[in-house]
Amino acid sequence: MTQKRSETLSRPLALRNATDLHAALVEHQLIIPSEVRGCYGRGAVFEHILECFDALVMRCDEAKLAEKMTFPPIVARRMIEELGYLESFPQLIGSIHSFFGNEVVAREMASKAADGQRWEDLLDITEVMLLPAACYPVYPAFSGLLSNSGRTATVRGWCYRHEPSNEPTRLQSFRMREFIRVGPPTVVERWRDEWLLRGMDLLSNLGLPVQRDVANDPFFGRNGRMLANSQREQRLKFEIMVPVIAQQPPTAICSFNWHQEHFTSKFNIRIEAAEGDSPAHTACLGFGLERVVLALLATHGLRLADWPSEVLSTLRIDASMA
Repeated sequence: MTQKRSETLSRPLALRNATDLHAALVEHQLIIPSEVRGCYGRGAVFEHILECFDALVMRCDEAKLAEKMTFPPIVARRMIEELGYLESFPQLIGSIHSFFGNEVVAREMASKAADGQRWEDLLDITEVMLLPAACYPVYPAFSGLLSNSGRTATVRGWCYRHEPSNEPTRLQSFRMREFIRVGPPTVVERWRDEWLLRGMDLLSNLGLPVQRDVANDPFFGRNGRMLANSQREQRLKFEIMVPVIAQQPPTAICSFNWHQEHFTSKFNIRIEAAEGDSPAHTACLGFGLERVVLALLATHGLRLADWPSEVLSTLRIDASMA
């Protein structure tokens, strides 16, 4: 590769298409390609940026007050069923199946695979599914009667959504830093709105050309379109977006959601009140960690040495990485 080509690749990438962006990220060893769409590896510099951003978020005063929880990237199948995920987002689910057969069936399965035949019909369903959102395991932990002040938690975890794509910002397996609030309705809504402003400030201070807008989840089917319209009309979901690929709309890198009683009604989460306990509300916000990294790379370039010094300082980037 010529020096001119290398310099071009290191410049901000917002004018590139998805194919060029993917190629440039591979060229600079920021991502590691695989044969599965939306399932690339992450190089050392990519991971360093991701960890530095997550640490920046966790240095916020509000983040320090949240209970820290950690869960595996799997969730009980029953929970996915009870939350209505199969009706609302069947296109995104990841079901885990495993082998329960005997030795004869095992040999049959191996033989089919060796002959290039389909073999998954010899597997059976398990009691777990891949986790679609990092906040899901938190809600059962809130079950019961809470004080009027409610609770706040934070989790960071791997999520899975079946959206195979060659676009670098659309991954099947990705990480989210989420904050979850449970409490009285007015408290929860105010918390969501305050975090929206906080998120805008945090991201804009990193030099990102952020914009925010009302949004909706990708509900499935005709009924899903009605749910999406209702969600937007009630302003239950906001997103912060940054241009990453010019040929496509800005990429959502952070979302803010007010669930009202969707989760609390399922898990019997209630709040103490003077006139007796009442159903709580919940809200969450999530930073898409890989998407934030890609937004930073698209905005400032692929070489950390080219980034503004104030951005490097704010993120506390290791000088040796640049």
